[in-house]
Amino acid sequence: MAFVVLLSFSARAQSPDDITGLWWNAEKTAKIEVYKEKGKYFGKIVHLVEPNENGKPKVDKENPDAKLKNRKLDGLVILEDLEYDEDNEYEDGKIYDPKSGKTYSANAELNGDKLDLRGYIGISLIGRTSTWERVK
Repeated sequence: MAFVVLLSFSARAQSPDDITGLWWNAEKTAKIEVYKEKGKYFGKIVHLVEPNENGKPKVDKENPDAKLKNRKLDGLVILEDLEYDEDNEYEDGKIYDPKSGKTYSANAELNGDKLDLRGYIGISLIGRTSTWERVK
């Protein structure tokens, strides 16, 4: 009996790498590929529903660094350095918002085909959560 209970628990257990793959952002305007590199998780824009603006590829025009304002959004790494913390949560990352040009601290929690990303400044209680959905 204990073996059956243990087996059913392990079947539901989540792997840290379950976060990897393709995700729609909350607005479903972009697909982000989450991948693992050197033990941490990153995410980059790999598809924009509307890739062009005024006939040209969309760029990072809101970036406060003038040198970065002309970089393309397609291919841009917006999620960096997330670490898995053994509680099915990811923490100590950073997330960049191309709409505002701001970078926030980030934590994430994986719930099946939904990824709840919390961006914040200072403490996570003061922030905003955005839910991404896995691309099917």
